Formats: sequence, structure tokens, C-alpha cells
Amino acid sequence: MNIWQLLTPDLVIKNPLWHLDVTSLEGIRGMVLDVDNTLLGNRELEVSAPVRKWVGQVKQQMPLWLVSNNCFHQRIKSIAESLDLPFYANAAKPSRRCVRLAIEGMGLTAPEVAMVGDRLLTDILVGNRLGMYTILIHPPVPIDGTSRLVRDSEFWLARVSGARLT
Repeated sequence: MNIWQLLTPDLVIKNPLWHLDVTSLEGIRGMVLDVDNTLLGNRELEVSAPVRKWVGQVKQQMPLWLVSNNCFHQRIKSIAESLDLPFYANAAKPSRRCVRLAIEGMGLTAPEVAMVGDRLLTDILVGNRLGMYTILIHPPVPIDGTSRLVRDSEFWLARVSGARLT
């Protein structure tokens, strides 16, 4: 797999997570979710009602795990506990270790699990390295400055690489 393929998501959602229709994901039996700017803004402490509702519905259909690069273990633990989900913090994505452990914790294989996140160079890269179905989503809160420029560039790269858009 070349670097272009490693950075190309299978699906790009131009909206926040709660717009993802999991019934359209054929063969997907589990999900690994990034936390910051995927479930909630990186400065937010509580998950919004739409995300909470989406997680509640999806976890009735398949196992969900949170895997975050955030090194503030207590913050990620608090978010995971509020959603009643297992988690790994300080995951060092694109390192595969914690994502692989989450997949094993689900009792599934990598191709049966979707990696959902907001960053090409961490979430999508680790998912593709493991052979997962990868989904790039738009952050749930506005992003400013340099972060916005980087994010817009990542979405542009995903589009020109041929990723499926919804």
C-alpha cells in the first residue's frame, strides 16, 4: 500500500458524527471512535445530546470503543464513562497498538471494524494500516486558525484522492 492509499478514507462525511448512518456500512460489525473533534470539541467536557443519542443507538447494533491520542487520561475516562464505552487514552495514533487492542476487545477482525475520526494523519492512517474501513468525519464544533487550515487541507486531500463523499 502506498502513502496515498494509506491516507485515503473509504468514506468522507461532510457533517458531524451523528449524521453517520451505520446501516449503510455493509459488513461493519464494530467501530473505533476518536474522541477530540470527533465526538466533541477538544475543549469541551461533555458530549452533546445528538452524539449521546447516536452512540446510544449504535451501541445497540455493534460494539464501540474510544481510542484517543489525548494524554489527559481522566478527561477521556470521564467521556467514556458518560457513554458507557471502553477506551484507550494516550494511544499515539498512527501507532496500531491501542486500536488493535480495541479490535481484539470486540472479538472482531480489522476488516469488520470501522475507524472513525477527524484526522487523516492519525485516525485514517492507523485504520488503513490495519486494514479497517476508514471514515473521515467533520468536527462537531467550528475550528479556527491553523487547525482549520490543516483540517481543510486534509478534507481536500481526501476528496481528490477519490474517497466516497456523503
